[in-house]
Amino acid sequence: MAYTDIDKPSDYFNTKLYTGNNADGHAITGVGFQPDFLWIKCRNVAYSHRLYDSIRGVNSALLSDQTAAENQYVDYGQLESFDSDGFTLGIGNTSGAATNDGNNYVAWNWLASNTTASNTAGSITSTVSANTTSGFSIVSYTGNGTAGATIGHGLGTTPSMMIVKNRSSSWSWGVYHASLGATQTIFLDTSDATSTRVFEWNNTAPTSSVFTIGSGGAVNTSSNNYIAYCFAEKKGFSKFGKYTGNGSTDGTFIHTGFKPAWFMCKKTDTANGWNIFDNKRSASGGFNVIDYNLYAYLSDVEDTATHYNSVDFLSNGIKCRQGNGGLNASGGTYIYMAFAESPFTTSTGIPTTAR
Repeated sequence: MAYTDIDKPSDYFNTKLYTGNNADGHAITGVGFQPDFLWIKCRNVAYSHRLYDSIRGVNSALLSDQTAAENQYVDYGQLESFDSDGFTLGIGNTSGAATNDGNNYVAWNWLASNTTASNTAGSITSTVSANTTSGFSIVSYTGNGTAGATIGHGLGTTPSMMIVKNRSSSWSWGVYHASLGATQTIFLDTSDATSTRVFEWNNTAPTSSVFTIGSGGAVNTSSNNYIAYCFAEKKGFSKFGKYTGNGSTDGTFIHTGFKPAWFMCKKTDTANGWNIFDNKRSASGGFNVIDYNLYAYLSDVEDTATHYNSVDFLSNGIKCRQGNGGLNASGGTYIYMAFAESPFTTSTGIPTTAR
């Protein structure tokens, strides 16, 4: 069996930095594929995160740092199209603020299938764009308010992480993580610790075909529309796990089996936020130390305080370089998700060389 099926991870996930221009038709190229899931954040102004996907369409923004329903912020430099090598931005009605004014931005891009299909594997029919090679699917469904309802996710293998948002009403973003299990819920838009709840996952772990939801408004209000981003672990490309901090600048090492391109982590035992690092943003231009942090639950500008937030991206994992609570508190428990820049070993068994 090959170490990995993905020798070039940037064919499925890629980070793109750009500067807005306050003009319609601003094409952002160099992504390498047509993204199905696009997450944009302004780096130097405190604008909310903007999340788009190909199922909901270009005029439907969701904000990871807010509970708001979709379609409330489309005038703020709206997305015009998903393109073969990136995406195109408009000016919106407020001079392109949030995605396309004259400021600096980061865009995180994931490839699903560039198509959709109806999925009847669950008790609720879903619309799915799934990439079984990279283990990522976008799932749209309408809630029925019944605890124990099931939704087909299209991955063909069990998801390790799911992020679900109510599109119709103001509810938090429910997050399932395999390291926490189906009895625990954590929310993307808050710093709260994990909590034991039945309302989101109905105490039922996902399977290779469906995930189960409770009757909570974050996942299953009757007649409300939902979107779910589902991720299955793929060796050499993605990793979803947990680690324990050691409180030292010679911090915990997190083995991923690849050199990371993107890393998001969250402390789960006490309140602390979601941290996002990538291989394009750092004082050294994407080389170690990776010290520019953005927070999924906050609209804050990019945190460049290297004394507080920094990690190394190594050939086979991540090394925490601070002893603070957000990343590496002594005895603290954390969950994470990570995507690869390059696998540790190629599909033909050849070791790769980290930058």
